[in-house]
Formats: sequence, C-alpha cells, structure tokens
Amino acid sequence: MTRHLAVDVRGLRKSYGDHPVLDGVDLAVPAGTVTALLGPNGAGKTTTVGILSTLLRADAGTVRVAGHDVAEDPVAVRAAIGVTGQLSAVDDLLTGAENLRLMAALHHLGRREGRERADALLARFGLTEAARKPVSTWSGGMRRKLDLAMTLVGSPAVVFLDEPTTGLDPRSRRTLWDEVRALVAAGTTILLTTQYLEEADQLADQVVVLDGGRVVAAGTPADLKSTHDAGSLDDVFLRLTAPTTTEVA
Repeated sequence: MTRHLAVDVRGLRKSYGDHPVLDGVDLAVPAGTVTALLGPNGAGKTTTVGILSTLLRADAGTVRVAGHDVAEDPVAVRAAIGVTGQLSAVDDLLTGAENLRLMAALHHLGRREGRERADALLARFGLTEAARKPVSTWSGGMRRKLDLAMTLVGSPAVVFLDEPTTGLDPRSRRTLWDEVRALVAAGTTILLTTQYLEEADQLADQVVVLDGGRVVAAGTPADLKSTHDAGSLDDVFLRLTAPTTTEVA
C-alpha cells in the first residue's frame, strides 16, 4: 500500500544575496516514516527545515507539509508540526514542569489538560524526579529530552528534528533514538537532520544526502550502501565527498 506524503517538496530554492543555499531540492517524505537529511555544514539542511516549518520563506518551489501549502496556509502547517532545533528552547529559570505547562498554555490546552499532558511527558522521558528543579541545574541530556518533550505537547503529526543529538553522550543519544522509534511506531512522521552517519543508518527509512544545496544521493540506507559498494553509510559519505581526481607530483 502506498503511503501519502507528509512532506512534499519540489524545486525548492533559497539564496542569501548571490549565494544559493538550496538549488532545486526535491524531497518526498511518506507519512509514518523517518527521513534523514545528511550532509556537511552549509549543505542546506537547517535552511530546509526552516522553510518547512514556516520560519523562512522560499525563493521558489512548492512545499506541502501535512497536506497544507507552506506559503498559502502557514497557520495550518504550524498546527500540524513540532520542531526541535539545534539550540535548546527551554527556559533555564523555570522548572521542567513549568516549561511544559507553559508550552501547553501556548497550545491553548486547559489548565487541567495541560498539567496532565506535562506530567505524562515528564514520565515518558524519565524526568519526573527532576521536574520541580530549575532546568539550569539539569544535565545536557536531560535538557535535550525536555526540548523534545516540549515539541510533543501539541501531539504533532510531523516532527522536524534539527541535529537533535549533537553534543549528547552515547547513552543519551540512544535514549532519544528510542523515542524517535516510538514516535514513528505511533504514526508520527519524522524529518531528521544529522551529521552522525550511524544515526541515519539506525533510524532512517530513507536517507537524502545534501551537498552544496542539491540532493546528491537518496535512497534507503541499504540501497545507498549497496549502490556504493559500502559496508556502512560512513563509506558512502566519504565516497560522495571525495575528490574525483588525484594529483600526482
């Protein structure tokens, strides 16, 4: 059975001055799957997420998220998505519980419903014990889990994760991986940007490799490894970015 597309991008372009950041990107993300955008710094990953989440305006192309056109109906798009950016969005002066209740209020949940939603997410991410402590006292891994929990307050159909595990220790990273898998198992669509090749290999149903604002490779992790005769995505990435010629002195 063919799944409908939760994200449908065609001919996406974005430039800053004379510098093109996205140069005709096509992207199709089936509902209930994980797509990983992989690429070096400056490849256009974060700019893509910015446009999909209505934070940036595209110069050209069509973008539909959760069935809504990003340019024509950004309010509907925002109601359907959650975003976890590279920088933590938590308030250090508030407790974990207060951060989540504030987010619940922004989603127009009633006080009782917001409190119940906050408590459920704190329990889900193993943060109940620290919930009444200021976030400034929390570890980096705990803060990142709270960041993702805040993204889920509104029960989004599509979640954008922009390098969510950068700087985390291996244990915290794997905990977030488990949460991503649980979200997808429940029907959520995930678009994940990452520089960790193992992360894309472990989580993604499909991998899209960006370089210089263009899609240079796409497919399942198995397809990419098979096509490029590689044992891991590390080998694929190295082959894609290696020089095509070698100078001999």
